[in-house]
Amino acid sequence: MKRRALLGALAAAPALAQGVAFPDHALSMVVAFPPGGQADVVARPVAAGLERHWKQPVPVVNRAGASGELGNAAVVRSVPDGHTLLMALSSLAVLPEAARLFGRAPAYEVAQLAPVALFTADPTFLVVPAAAPWHTLEAFLADARARPGAISYSSSGNYSALHVPMAMLTTAAGVDLLHVPFQGGGPALTALLAGQVQALSSGPGPISAHVKDGRLRVLACWGARRFAEFPQAPTLLEKGFAGCEYYIWCGLFVPGATPAPVREALRAGAAAAAADPEVQRALATGGNTLDYRDGAAFERFFQADSARLVQAVRRIGRVE
Repeated sequence: MKRRALLGALAAAPALAQGVAFPDHALSMVVAFPPGGQADVVARPVAAGLERHWKQPVPVVNRAGASGELGNAAVVRSVPDGHTLLMALSSLAVLPEAARLFGRAPAYEVAQLAPVALFTADPTFLVVPAAAPWHTLEAFLADARARPGAISYSSSGNYSALHVPMAMLTTAAGVDLLHVPFQGGGPALTALLAGQVQALSSGPGPISAHVKDGRLRVLACWGARRFAEFPQAPTLLEKGFAGCEYYIWCGLFVPGATPAPVREALRAGAAAAAADPEVQRALATGGNTLDYRDGAAFERFFQADSARLVQAVRRIGRVE
């Protein structure tokens, strides 16, 4: 594996030094979850923007499994020539730490990936079916306390970006909810809409249309302040739940051994995609807020948020 990665890096560097355009063939953008989740709904317009900019195909490849571990690890193992991209979620740094909680070797380490660009960083939201009896966060939590383990919620897997915020809330509020993990955010949302579970924490993209058409109700927000699209939803911080702050961000990564000139070319492409009106329109239509950062700005954001989430996972502890 190491020899393959080294050969890929050595092959890419001379080509760029000789002025060969990057990319010179099709790329792939890996999403470590099934279609329909937050990473997928951000990846697809961004990939389309990169295709328009580079005039090369950038198909989105869904590689689901193990709460995102499988897809993330697949990119780590790929040839570091810049042609395999990862649209990752905030759970990227959480999963290796969760593996260590259970005494097993992580499938990858964060240091094996290099951040390229951040596209969105929205808070998560507590949503329930519109037909549910709870119209406020207080009513939801009161019922949960009265009926321990009776209210179920779906997620994209243990320690995933949809599980950790709910674990934060149940720990802070002292309630017992039934966790039902799925392979990704898309199936988790489908389970909620189908009435198989009663609650979900989600980024705004997947739930926006269902809130607007009256199928879902937003009860609370894990942000530092209320979200413009759902202003009726109070933050958990304003309700007195200290530490209940979680952002489901989507960022582009490549294998850590990818040569610096290739990473620079990727950042230029990502910036062009972020400036593409069609990408901006697609993200906004899907309920996502463009929050583009690259280079040192994304690196600082990623390191700070990852450190905070690792501490949160250690507080949550082992989840069987």
